[in-house]
Amino acid sequence: MLLDLIQMGDVRLALIVFLLTVPSMLIALTFHEVAHGFVAYKCGDPTAKNLGRLTLNPIKHLDPIGTLLMLLVGYGWARPVPVNSRYFKNPRKGMALTALAGPLTNLILGFLGVALYWFVYSLAITSSFEQEAVSPIFEAVILFAYYFSMLNLTFAVFNMIPLPPFDGSRIFLVFLPPKYYFGVMKYERIILLVVLLSMYFLPWSPVHLVVDFLFNKMSELMILILF
Repeated sequence: MLLDLIQMGDVRLALIVFLLTVPSMLIALTFHEVAHGFVAYKCGDPTAKNLGRLTLNPIKHLDPIGTLLMLLVGYGWARPVPVNSRYFKNPRKGMALTALAGPLTNLILGFLGVALYWFVYSLAITSSFEQEAVSPIFEAVILFAYYFSMLNLTFAVFNMIPLPPFDGSRIFLVFLPPKYYFGVMKYERIILLVVLLSMYFLPWSPVHLVVDFLFNKMSELMILILF
């Protein structure tokens, strides 16, 4: 992300976008992980609660390498909330509900961001008629609401990719027979490595093309919603 902003050429604009995006990213990641842990707890798994992960303190949820990569190139990860499926009465159902909580939370936050955007935008229009200029505070909040909603909606869609360890795999692969389901999940770390390497270094790979398609479609959707 930061590398792309630097290439924009406008240092001031890049700095503004960066300062607005960082808090958006911290909120999105934090609420995503807390949602996982909270639903797991409600389904009977106290692991996240016992480890202090049901907190809105973003430091508890940040992975150093994942955060750095997200700031630099836009792709990264948080520190996953630990989930022990042995506590669930139905392990696959419990994992599916726990997984769904993250993207669903980001989806809700995304639409809250859209609502904030339109609310502040309407105030700014009214204010501009009275003062013949839009307040810098209104401009900052409008920009924040845009990046906040964009980031959360993108997280929601991105995490629904049906490949381990993304949340979508625990939702869509739940319909597989148990031996195939757990067989695929055994290789989630390897699959994650392949996905990340493909996104960073193989622009022609199917994974990179799918991710670019999702981001482009999300950008188009945001333009339709907000403009």
